[in-house]
Amino acid sequence: MKDRADGRQSNAYELFILVLTVYSLLIMVALVLPLSPPTLKLLGIYDNGICLVFLGDFAMRLLRAPSKRGYFFGERGWLDLLGSIPSFGFFRFSALFRLARLSRLARITRLFRGQRKSEIVRDIVTNRGQYAGFVTFLLAFLVLSLSSVLVLQFESASPQANITTGEDSLWWSAVTLTTVGYGDYYPVTAGGRIVAAVVMLAGIGIIASLASILSRVMVPTDDEAEVDELRELTQQLAELRSEVARLRTDLGARPAEGEGGD
Repeated sequence: MKDRADGRQSNAYELFILVLTVYSLLIMVALVLPLSPPTLKLLGIYDNGICLVFLGDFAMRLLRAPSKRGYFFGERGWLDLLGSIPSFGFFRFSALFRLARLSRLARITRLFRGQRKSEIVRDIVTNRGQYAGFVTFLLAFLVLSLSSVLVLQFESASPQANITTGEDSLWWSAVTLTTVGYGDYYPVTAGGRIVAAVVMLAGIGIIASLASILSRVMVPTDDEAEVDELRELTQQLAELRSEVARLRTDLGARPAEGEGGD
């Protein structure tokens, strides 16, 4: 989480965690729906993966907190930890702990509500690189997970299907999203082919975005250098104004020349 020019941290990471929290709650709802066993197993894999991300988020917040006790109890960090416990398929009752993620959702929502729209827009413009990175990663994960789940659900109803397990579906989604397309697995149902078409189109945009982000990271553009120079000039101008104001105050407080003489 990179600090902004005004010393405050960017909201890009918080937005990433917010969307991931909402998505994890949707997965929790999907796990109680009457879906096919392979689909439910695949959803469980994604849920455990998100749990690992939340565990990392909890550890980072705990390490960065000025008061570890204040974060764990005062800010209800223990709920963050509780909602991050993975099940790995053998601890079924841990699914009830997912409800603790509502605390993380409420905390991040209050953070955004406490800021004015102009501040949020300024933060997005100033840290557009971070937002682009997090949004691209989120889109890739959402497309990958949704497409694999939908295709597996559609294909599991067809006897001619060759995508029959969560591993097959995940592999198919990955190679389709990256526009590789080995052809070893392919959908045979109408619903699966519609999903495949959407994934192909989304993959083109996501790969192009990733290439653009990597190029900006590895080779900074002239615009970024100009922005940095502009920030330095703005800071120097603010310091000069403060110095001039201080000198005016000092000069105004001095007695005029000759005043008090004989």
